Amino acid sequence: MAAKEKSSGFIVETIKTIVYAMLIAGVFRTLFFQPFWIPSGSMKETLLVGDFLFVNKMAYGYSYASCPNLRIPAVGIDIDAEDLCGFLGGDNTRIWGDEPERGDVVVFRHPVTGRDFIKRVVGLPGERIQMINSVLHINGEPVQLEDAGVFTEVVELQGPSRVTPRCENGIVGRGGVCEKSRQIETLPNGRSHSILNIGLQSSDNTPVFEVPEGHYFFVGDNRDNSSDSRFSTRANGVGFVPYEDIVGRADRILFSSAGSSLFSFWTWRSDRYFKRIE
Repeated sequence: MAAKEKSSGFIVETIKTIVYAMLIAGVFRTLFFQPFWIPSGSMKETLLVGDFLFVNKMAYGYSYASCPNLRIPAVGIDIDAEDLCGFLGGDNTRIWGDEPERGDVVVFRHPVTGRDFIKRVVGLPGERIQMINSVLHINGEPVQLEDAGVFTEVVELQGPSRVTPRCENGIVGRGGVCEKSRQIETLPNGRSHSILNIGLQSSDNTPVFEVPEGHYFFVGDNRDNSSDSRFSTRANGVGFVPYEDIVGRADRILFSSAGSSLFSFWTWRSDRYFKRIE
């Protein structure tokens, strides 16, 4: 009888330990940092497919979007931040909130699908944003651009989606060298970062976008391969992003996997450990 009670007590203590660990992890993800794995090439070369980073949730304060989400399609788990904390949303406010700065790389919830996106802030509330011949214009003024050679990568299947990159030098077969034009873009506040271009397309010449109050305008650094605020939500784009939909700021890459799995440590890129995100 004593052995059964001991065994039962061990099981109860194990369950309690697991529950406490999950609660602590949930609080940590809600208040401080959220892990994020880059699934696409829309932010190359700043972020590569397979980069693993933590999103700083303290940077902009908290809203309903700060609540954690958990998606494990293999077992049918799809718990969204809105499912847990949606009752806190709708007023486009945050507590202890600081506003994003132009040039920040930010994770936010897609205004329609709720999926997490990561892009760069280029337009602030009340500003006018336009692309003219691939050049970003803010309030009618073009940003400063400096040619920075060519970005190259080997054409191979990338990430869990196993997609291949688009190339400026035409259709390139597996194992070939993919090229994109690289420029250094300097925003009005002095923040600089690299951007990539493939060729002129519709998103390189746009109408003027007037950013509503309480909203932000985001674009990807890989300009011709990014679904962002240049596209309306009706066109499967992002549109203007409400302040309350922001999750946090991406500051530093922890490590980066060039393989199809985050855990394929033999494919980790040796030059991206703890790399600062500019």
